[in-house]
Amino acid sequence: MIGRSISRSGFAIVAIGFIILFVTGGSRHAIGLVLKPMAEEFGWERSALGGAVALFLFVSALCMFFAGHLADRVSLKTILGGGLFVSAIGIGLMSVVSEPWHAFVFYGVAFAIGNGVASITPVGVMISRHFPDKVGMANSIAISGMGLGQLIIIAALAFVLISLGWRSVFVWLGLVNLALVPFILCAVAGKSAGSSTDKPILAGTSIRHAFKTKHLWMLLAIYGLCGFQDFFASTHVVAFALDQDMAPLLAGNLLGVMGLAGLVGVIAAGAWSDRFTPVGATIICFVVRTVIFAMVLISKDPVAVTAFAILYGFTYWITAPLTVVFVRDAFGMKNLGALSGFVTMVHHMCGGIGAWAGARMFDTDGNYDGPFAIMLGCSVAAILLSFGLRAVPQQ
Repeated sequence: MIGRSISRSGFAIVAIGFIILFVTGGSRHAIGLVLKPMAEEFGWERSALGGAVALFLFVSALCMFFAGHLADRVSLKTILGGGLFVSAIGIGLMSVVSEPWHAFVFYGVAFAIGNGVASITPVGVMISRHFPDKVGMANSIAISGMGLGQLIIIAALAFVLISLGWRSVFVWLGLVNLALVPFILCAVAGKSAGSSTDKPILAGTSIRHAFKTKHLWMLLAIYGLCGFQDFFASTHVVAFALDQDMAPLLAGNLLGVMGLAGLVGVIAAGAWSDRFTPVGATIICFVVRTVIFAMVLISKDPVAVTAFAILYGFTYWITAPLTVVFVRDAFGMKNLGALSGFVTMVHHMCGGIGAWAGARMFDTDGNYDGPFAIMLGCSVAAILLSFGLRAVPQQ
């Protein structure tokens, strides 16, 4: 099936997207791995680092929107290579932090700018231009790099954390991001991909008109709720597991387990959207989340925590490849980068709120029961909103 969906001529495009998202996806989740040891070493509250994560998500979200806007107009080589270079500097400097404001500047601003620019948005635009008919599957394969990066990179960094300490985690991440820059400069076409197919790219709704539709606002609400949940889970799942007296190595690898499960979910979502519609995959995503958030409120033993990580991981990337499909189907290709970038921006901004709110509520209550209950309510709301996306607006 994959072989029929991805032609040999387009394999290189998918491979480039996969490699970029492998590195950037694994890098952005490392903060969840070191959250507890960093806070304990400096005597900080978790909300101090949670605030840095929130700022990271806010800044990177803005940059995703601008990167998508630029991807409609300028060279993808410049966008992706420049983003990875800035990412390397920002995440590498996290190895020398000694005050909370350092984390805000290095992680929340510098790394956020680079990671937001070299992100799923320009990669999605690049792939969508080469696969007009099978964008769901092609995008899913590239985005599965994020899940595999989360699995392999976080697993390796968990070993680095135990062996060398949390500062070395950031040193290695900086080196990996920097090493990818020459590859991008050589592999990505100098001109904006798809420039030879102007007519399909120019067809579609204006940004002004899109914002007048109820469809876009429902889409933004769904992705906002999704992001609120995603970055709460990825930021706090390791700390939550450690609070339940799970072994440090096993707890540290929960992010990797989530990434592995995400590989299955993202490929299934892409295949589903190409064969049917993206709405069904979205509803399944939030039904599963409703069940697991209810489960973890009832039981917090190691088996339940591990099951939560696996099942949430399955849903973690489901909506990611669907963004460009939702936008393309409803609004066309003309402003695909800008509109999908805006949807992704909202997703990540709400993710920042989720990461910070989870930390703030933990500092106040000493547990995560309140955040888990809120996440359960978000899942139910997202299911109801998803049914409203079945009717696609006329362009």
